Amino acid sequence: MTETILEIKNLKKSYGKNEVLKDISLSVKKGEVISIIGSSGSGKSTFLRSINLLESPSGGEILYHGDNVLEKGYDLTTYRERLGMVFQSFNLFENLNVLENAIVAQTTDRKEAESIAKANLEKVGMGEQYWKAKPKQLSGGQKQRVAIARALSVDPEAILFDEPTSALDPEMVGEVLKTMQELSGTGLTMIIVTHEMEFARDVSDRVIFMDKGVIAEQGSPEQIFENPKEERTKEFLKRFLG
Repeated sequence: MTETILEIKNLKKSYGKNEVLKDISLSVKKGEVISIIGSSGSGKSTFLRSINLLESPSGGEILYHGDNVLEKGYDLTTYRERLGMVFQSFNLFENLNVLENAIVAQTTDRKEAESIAKANLEKVGMGEQYWKAKPKQLSGGQKQRVAIARALSVDPEAILFDEPTSALDPEMVGEVLKTMQELSGTGLTMIIVTHEMEFARDVSDRVIFMDKGVIAEQGSPEQIFENPKEERTKEFLKRFLG
């Protein structure tokens, strides 16, 4: 039986009276690739950021290997290290070169950290010719691939991707999606908020459709894209897939 890494129970998030997440529950199994789709403002990014505790949930539980990370005294540093995060805006350190950006989050000794960073940069197609470059010398697609290498370099159990292609020019979207598609075949657990419907259909084990702060529907890519049950899902896909 595949191990459950994360179990999210009745998660809520409000900003004042604005309830952005309403009672969301989700289990994530080891090695699973989950895509989260939905309109802007449906709560997708807030949900992802709440899993990683970049946003503090207003209620509910997040169980990581059975332990509730929201309980007082839980070691959040370790939890955050086990979940990599890739942002839409790259979040690279502009004053550091590519190699240093991929080293910076690691806690191993320098020599090992450098070797891990180089291996992961190679893996995402950012070989030696790029290592001394600063972020401002890179294209958006290259920056995002460095950000993915940085996330991989802490050896996370799962990586959360928050609309990783939304800040990219159309011709650069493909190279980042290709990198992610290759990663999805390595057994890494991935939770991806995305507007790229074809990618979600081709790469995911499960697709989640969020609407107005709830999971309106979830299922296999075939079920969601070819035979959605909910009217809201049908309307969204009709708009998106023309």
